[in-house]
Amino acid sequence: MRKITIAIDGYSSTGKSTVAKQLADYLGYVYVDSGAMYRAVTLFAMQNDIISKNHFNTKKLIESLDSINLKFKKEAVWNKAHIFLNEKDVEHEIRSLKVSEFVSPIASIREVRVKLVAQQQQMGLEKGVVMDGRDIGTVVFPKAELKIFMNASAKERAQRRYKELLERGEKIDYNDVLKNIQERDHIDTTRKDSPLLKAEDAIKIDNSEMNLEDQFHTVLQLAKDRIAGRI
Repeated sequence: MRKITIAIDGYSSTGKSTVAKQLADYLGYVYVDSGAMYRAVTLFAMQNDIISKNHFNTKKLIESLDSINLKFKKEAVWNKAHIFLNEKDVEHEIRSLKVSEFVSPIASIREVRVKLVAQQQQMGLEKGVVMDGRDIGTVVFPKAELKIFMNASAKERAQRRYKELLERGEKIDYNDVLKNIQERDHIDTTRKDSPLLKAEDAIKIDNSEMNLEDQFHTVLQLAKDRIAGRI
């Protein structure tokens, strides 16, 4: 059976990572969470006084890029590969709302995107990969055999994210999560470098009314059809 490249793009908190991982597990493909890479760079920036609510030292960030080492590692006890920042497992830390507040400004820096896109393209050289993000189908893998663009209403996405953060023990307000979602949407779609766009040949899926099982089977059928050459 031939292997293909599957690119899943879309807005924040649309379940891209969840369905991408499910699809990769089912097909025996490699799953790459590109968003985790940007979050890890954001965490590095926060830890090194590069970004905060009051300042953003882009020059220092660009000069620090060579000292940022990112790797994905998988252990049998984990349900997905964890991202390591300079040899430290930061999978849990990068999922906080604090990191979410700064990830879009970090991702808007051209030098950051150039560095991470090059790494992502290297990961997909052998095909058999599922990658999700904001610019996978437009920039990272413009020739991917299957491109999917996911969306859902901002309120629905905020509710999902709010529930996820509560389950992780964070004390947060729903309105703060909704505001963060809306701000990230604006930054992601209006940035000059690699803005969030639907690729012309991407298949759009609005999962506002879908549960996880329906979403997975919808995407899986698309993948099976593309692998078989039916679409």
